[in-house]
Amino acid sequence: MSTKSKMKKLTWTQQEYQELAKQREPVRPVFRNSLRAFLVGGLICIVGQLIKEGFMHWFHFDQKSAGDPTVAVLIFISVLLTSFGVYDKLAQWAGAGSAVPVTGFANSVCSAALEHKSEGYVLGVGGNMFKLAGSVIVFGTVTAFFVGLIHWILGIGGH
Repeated sequence: MSTKSKMKKLTWTQQEYQELAKQREPVRPVFRNSLRAFLVGGLICIVGQLIKEGFMHWFHFDQKSAGDPTVAVLIFISVLLTSFGVYDKLAQWAGAGSAVPVTGFANSVCSAALEHKSEGYVLGVGGNMFKLAGSVIVFGTVTAFFVGLIHWILGIGGH
């Protein structure tokens, strides 16, 4: 059956519909998207490493204690860039590369807060900015519990 006759047909089977949808689906540039994600995610990590090195050099932090302020600065930069509309444009171009690091999480919380600002600070911003964050935190906590439980059962946890 040709595509034109399928277009004239009013009812299709599930298989016929899937075939038609597959024919019309645009080709995804997987390599290009992967390259962009790799470059932007890597660039964010390089910036994070530079910030960490700065804390260690100028403020005499050791390697372990420089991690927390580095994450805080990355979150601040992400929120600032989100507020100016820059991070969203970067995220559209980079895809998953900007969503994976902690900056992507900060972007999602800040975007939700900005989106619901007109509803008020308590019910709008406070009530909606943690919708995504809440599910991520719960998932992370539950996952950490089960990973810890597996480590404890197998006896491979730290002492």
